[in-house]
Amino acid sequence: MTATASGQTRTVAGSWIDGAVSGADGRPHPVVNPATGSVVAHVAMATTAEVDRAVGAARAALREWSRAAPVERAGVLGKLAELMAANADLFIAEEVSQTGKPVRLATEFDLPGSIDNVAFFAGAARRLEGKAAAEYSADHTSSIRREALGVVATITPWNYPLQMAVWKVIPALAAGCTVVIKPAEITPLTTLTLAHLAAEAGLPAGALNVVTGAGTDVGAALAGHPGVDVVTFTGSTAVGRKVMAAAAVHGHRAQLELGGKAPFVVFADADLDAAVQGAVAGSLINTGQDCTAATRAIVARELYDDFVAGVAEVMGKVVVGDPHDPDTDLGPLISTAHRDKVAGMVARAPGQGGRIVTGGSVPDLPGSFYAPTLIADVDENSEVYRDEIFGPVLTVRSFTDDDDALRQANDTEYGLAASAWTRDVYRAQRASREIDAGCVWINDHIPIISEMPHGGVGASGFGKDMSDYSFEEYLTIKHVMSDITGVADKDWHRTIFTKR
Repeated sequence: MTATASGQTRTVAGSWIDGAVSGADGRPHPVVNPATGSVVAHVAMATTAEVDRAVGAARAALREWSRAAPVERAGVLGKLAELMAANADLFIAEEVSQTGKPVRLATEFDLPGSIDNVAFFAGAARRLEGKAAAEYSADHTSSIRREALGVVATITPWNYPLQMAVWKVIPALAAGCTVVIKPAEITPLTTLTLAHLAAEAGLPAGALNVVTGAGTDVGAALAGHPGVDVVTFTGSTAVGRKVMAAAAVHGHRAQLELGGKAPFVVFADADLDAAVQGAVAGSLINTGQDCTAATRAIVARELYDDFVAGVAEVMGKVVVGDPHDPDTDLGPLISTAHRDKVAGMVARAPGQGGRIVTGGSVPDLPGSFYAPTLIADVDENSEVYRDEIFGPVLTVRSFTDDDDALRQANDTEYGLAASAWTRDVYRAQRASREIDAGCVWINDHIPIISEMPHGGVGASGFGKDMSDYSFEEYLTIKHVMSDITGVADKDWHRTIFTKR
């Protein structure tokens, strides 16, 4: 296939299996720049037979990679981080062209965060310690081994192609597992580049394989493949349930990071300016195509009118346009079909009690842009309040007291992220305890760091990405119990037989 990077055309591999290009002659699928509607690449779609080959390659590579010394695995990942930094311009060009995200976001968030994550796991690979124990039984010494679980099948989404690939692939490799990853067919470029650089960094052939195909066939075949040991997925809750069902057929472990409908709770004592700025940034990041994005502002009545006015004013200054322009704040949605879905939900909001304060329109621009949108006075049962919009839309409701605020925050099936805005330490502590979410920010919304875990509860899935906690998704625990007596005739044998 060919891809556009910094105005130049270069040849990029199709599927990457067992350390080599595979399926380059397969059915071509266009990678479209959503800011312009132009095709930036054609990628050959994989087949289910290639899924079989990829899983087989990962299985064959498992023994060597899982038994490599931690320092060896760390060395490969450390080299990969260096190569990613050296190829920063390529990653940024590919990420911007395939997703339409603003170049400033890709340059200052996606890429450095991904490199840092790789570097973190390069170090963490050397801390995969078990637990040594004294004699819990008088006649034995016990120890715990943490061993690579096996072959990992992972399916990643289109909103953060590079970051999601890193979050799933790198801790698995650091733990000694081997991986087959299927990126979204509309945004495969940076995942393929990552795999090529991993090979250059010294990763053995077969340890990381990429299959480029649709979820309906290639994704389903991978999630339900009998040759894998764990299935990880980031995407919508509806698809995540299908992935879990496919994995369950063979009794495989699953880790799912799914949808979100994050509450943004602003108490009466909050710094209003900070909350307004945070709400705009938290709701518009990646054009709102972020499962942790602030989507439900729940605001104290005392601040409600000022909050709505402040958010509308700041949203009105957001620059929507060419994602390659460093002055652009908001890029397009991923496709015209997705834009139309977002526009339809917003258009129905007034009929369900909502008031469109600003936005709610399609800008006069090529591509799939949508204006930053604020909807006030939404009803608790309205579509825009309950369902994931996945666009640059923030809804606002008021609350009467702290109990009402926390009740509204938890009135959702999702539980991925939330934030609470207050200057009262006791109120902040209560919110952090009582809001049901995998992450609760206090006086901020969105920041993530490699050392801390990411993952949700409820319909937002289970398991963790990033941090040392993510290793548990890719490790199996083995108890080793060693006799220390050297006695052939064990005392417990009498419970089974008696010498005659």
